[in-house]
Amino acid sequence: MRTSLPAPALALGALLASACAPRTPAQTPAQTPSPEPAAGPAPNAAPGAPNASTTASGARTPPGDGALSLPNADPFPSTYRPFPSRPTVIRNVTILTAAGPTIRGGAVLLRDGKIAAVGPSVDAPADAVVIDGAGKYLTPGIIDDHSHIGAGAAPAGSGTQTDDVNEATNPVTANVWVEHSVWPQDAQFPRTLAGGVTTIQVLPGSANLIGGRSVVLKVVPSRSVQGMKFPGAKYGLKMACGENPKRVYANRGPSTRMGNVAGYRAAWIQAEAYRRRWDAWLAGNRQGDPPARDLGLETLAEVLRGNILVHNHCYRADEMMQMIDIAHEFGYKIRSFHHGVEAYKIADVLAREGISASLWADWGAFKLEAADAVRPNIPLVDAAGARAIVHSDDASGEQRLNQEAAKAMAAGRAIGLNVTDDMAIKWLTINPAWALGIDDRVGSIEAGKNADVVLWSGSPFSVYSKPEKVWIDGAMMFDRLDPRQQWRTDFELGYVPTMAGGR
Repeated sequence: MRTSLPAPALALGALLASACAPRTPAQTPAQTPSPEPAAGPAPNAAPGAPNASTTASGARTPPGDGALSLPNADPFPSTYRPFPSRPTVIRNVTILTAAGPTIRGGAVLLRDGKIAAVGPSVDAPADAVVIDGAGKYLTPGIIDDHSHIGAGAAPAGSGTQTDDVNEATNPVTANVWVEHSVWPQDAQFPRTLAGGVTTIQVLPGSANLIGGRSVVLKVVPSRSVQGMKFPGAKYGLKMACGENPKRVYANRGPSTRMGNVAGYRAAWIQAEAYRRRWDAWLAGNRQGDPPARDLGLETLAEVLRGNILVHNHCYRADEMMQMIDIAHEFGYKIRSFHHGVEAYKIADVLAREGISASLWADWGAFKLEAADAVRPNIPLVDAAGARAIVHSDDASGEQRLNQEAAKAMAAGRAIGLNVTDDMAIKWLTINPAWALGIDDRVGSIEAGKNADVVLWSGSPFSVYSKPEKVWIDGAMMFDRLDPRQQWRTDFELGYVPTMAGGR
């Protein structure tokens, strides 16, 4: 379901002329898109693979040696750079750190894009903005590891052609990258930011056995998806089991669950052979012609090398167990099962295997494979020692993930589980950060981490609370009380009110 779109406050396109001018801390995120400097080295390149180069004019040349095209794990690197920021102190605030116990009446210093200090009190630099957080809560930025916004853009409906989530032309489409479907002007991005979400993983859909690569994005304005990409974050691989693939491909195959499994295994067998051919050629000092490139097998080979994280759509416990067996057979790891309405049945297995579970709070029974859903699923998985995650898979729910976590808390308490705020905040922050491989940089309020934080009007687990301010890398990207700090996209052109500040 799509949300209605309010009148725009400021359009990105109207300000492109100012994007190349130097920015000052007074400028707001709505006034300037993310700068796009020359690309740096690929963070996860395959062994022996060269990086794309950049000419003096800034034009990027294809990867490879002259006319020789070689695999490159990141031919489209992030061009994101943090927005201008000022030292900021938030004091007298309740801090849910996601790294330890709640700090009541505490303080945080944000400086140079990082959390510089956190504790009962901090020293405020002379040039710092000081915010009184009395009665308010501070949390890490929410991270949603299952989003489709940008690729499944708004508006949706007959004739809009904005749904670019599923490449439903073959059961295995490991060759597609969802970032090439992401529309940065999607009006759902600023609404997600206003819900306190600072990082998302955009995934391909679940029509296919193997749907392609995901991308991790900062929820910031940009003219290109590369300007939103989380620097250094690994790609993900979307896989799906169960009803969806066999329904979509019923007339072409697979049409059964056993056909699904045969399809996965065949793809991994091909990927193993492809990886061996390339490894042998690279180990042989690149003598002779290289193996023929295959974009889909390159992605699967990077999974086998451990450079791409597997995110697996799966509902039933027995099918999750089968997917674990396949992962063991071919030597890769599943990072997270998504949806997993029966995860509570195998929570001990998930804990033992080191697999997280990205789950809904109360979705279930909307199709047969979702029939055995229970509301305490998330806290039951947590209680077993596995990493539980609250995810959305829904543009509207993504704007209210704090309320989804609150529902899961209530369901756990109703069956006698001692679910605390300190536990539940991890479902929204550090646990999804781990699932995306970025927990060393975001997901908790600790000194040295990126300053992605949210100031709430009250407890984030209250239906009455709202995010008041949102910072990403120390830059205030949203202020509910200041229209100048509220991002609007070009798509929402219409009435643009007169504003003070930049043009």
